Amino acid sequence: MGDSYIILKTTALKNGSFRHDIHYWLGKDTSQDEAGTAAILTVELDAALGGRAVQYRESQGNETEKLLSYFRPCIMPQPGGVASGFNHVEVNEQEHVTRLYVCRGKHVVHVKEVPFARSSLNHDDIFILDTKSKIFQFNGSNSCIQERGKALEVVQYIKDTFHEGKCEVAAVEDGKLMADAEAGEFWALFGGFAPLPRKTASEETGEETEAAVKLLCFNQGQLEPIGFESLTHDLLETNKCYLLDCGAQMYVWMGRTTSLQQRKGASEAAEKLLTGDSRTKSHVMKMIEGYETVTFKSKFNEWPPTPDLKLSSEDGRGKVAALLKSQGLDVKGLMKSAPVTEEPESYIDCTGHLQVWRVNGNAKTLLASSEQSKFYTGDCYIFQYTYTGEDKEECLIGTWFGNKSVEEERVAAISLASKMVQAAKFQATMVVTH
Repeated sequence: MGDSYIILKTTALKNGSFRHDIHYWLGKDTSQDEAGTAAILTVELDAALGGRAVQYRESQGNETEKLLSYFRPCIMPQPGGVASGFNHVEVNEQEHVTRLYVCRGKHVVHVKEVPFARSSLNHDDIFILDTKSKIFQFNGSNSCIQERGKALEVVQYIKDTFHEGKCEVAAVEDGKLMADAEAGEFWALFGGFAPLPRKTASEETGEETEAAVKLLCFNQGQLEPIGFESLTHDLLETNKCYLLDCGAQMYVWMGRTTSLQQRKGASEAAEKLLTGDSRTKSHVMKMIEGYETVTFKSKFNEWPPTPDLKLSSEDGRGKVAALLKSQGLDVKGLMKSAPVTEEPESYIDCTGHLQVWRVNGNAKTLLASSEQSKFYTGDCYIFQYTYTGEDKEECLIGTWFGNKSVEEERVAAISLASKMVQAAKFQATMVVTH
C-alpha cells in the first residue's frame, strides 16, 4: 500500500505488430513524489516502445477491469512498502489479524477491505471473513452464482497465501438460521445474529451526476482552459498536449509532434490536478495522436476517420532506437526482439465494460451492476458491451426480449438501441436476442 508500480501488458496482433497497455498503480499510502515519478516513467516507457501505448492511472481500490484481468484471482494490497529514496516504510511481522473483505464482480474481482463490523455487511455483495483458524464466505442473498464462484477463488488464494493452506473454510448463506453450526459461528464473531437492513432508495439508484466536460491545453508548464461550444477534433493541435476532464474520467492527449518533455509535463500536470482536487476515484488514460481509444473519441461530437499510422515492428524499433541513442540512452537489445508469429485466437474475454438498461415505455433506465444479471420475462432490455478487439476497441449494442414482454416495448427497445448505434462515434455492432 506504500508503493507505486508500473505494469506493462503486451499483446501480439495478427499483423505481426504489438499492442502495448501500460498501467501505473498507486497504493493509498504511496508518496506524492513516487506517484509523480511513476507517471513520468510510464511516458518514458511508452517512448521506448514506439509511442503507441495507452497509459492508465490506477489507484488502490479503484482499479480498471482491464488491470484486474491480469491478476488472478485478484489484487490484495498489503500494508507497508519497500524502502526507497522517496519513502522509507518499516514493515513489522505481526499476529494474524481478523479482516473482513467485500468481493464484487463476476468476471474480474474487486476485493476491498472493509471495517470488521455488522454494518459493513449487505444483501447484494459477497464478504470474506479471514480469521486465524477459519475463513468464512458470506453470500449475500442477492448475489449471483458467478460472483460466488469468483469469491471462492479468492478464499482459496487467501488460504494458500496467508495460511499456508492450513485452515478451515466455511460458506454462510444470507438468511440461514442460527441452527446451522457454521452460520452460528460466523454471527457469533459479530456479537450474535441480527437482520441486515435493506438499502435505502437513494443507495439503490447509485446514479452519479454527470460532470461538465472541460478541455485544458498544457502550455509552458501550465494548464490553460479552452472554451468551446462544441467539442470537436479540430480543437486538438498536433504540437500540443491536452487534458480532457470528464469528472470520473480524465484523458491526456499527446500530439504526435510533441516532445518527450512536453508529454512528461502533461502527465505530471494531470497527477497534480487529481491530487489537488482529492479525486482519488478518477481514472486517467493517456494516449498518443492516432491511437486514441474508442471511449475518448466518443466524447467528441465529430471525429474524422483515423489514418493508418502503424509501423511494422522492425521499422518502429529502428526509429525508436535511433531516437533514444541520440539522447544518450542505452538501446542494447532493442533491435533483437522479433515479432511473435503465432496468431492468437480471436475471442471476447469478458473483461470489457458492460451497461444494461431496462425499457420502460419509450424510455430506458440504467441498471446497477448488481442487477445486470437479473432479467425478467415480462421486460425488454438494452445492453452495451465495449471490449478490446484484435487491434482496436469494439462495441456491441443489443436488445433482449422476455417471452412475455409486450410488442410496444420491443419496438421501443429496437428504436432506442438504433439511436445508440447512430450516436456512437465509432463502428458498433447491433444484435437482437430473445
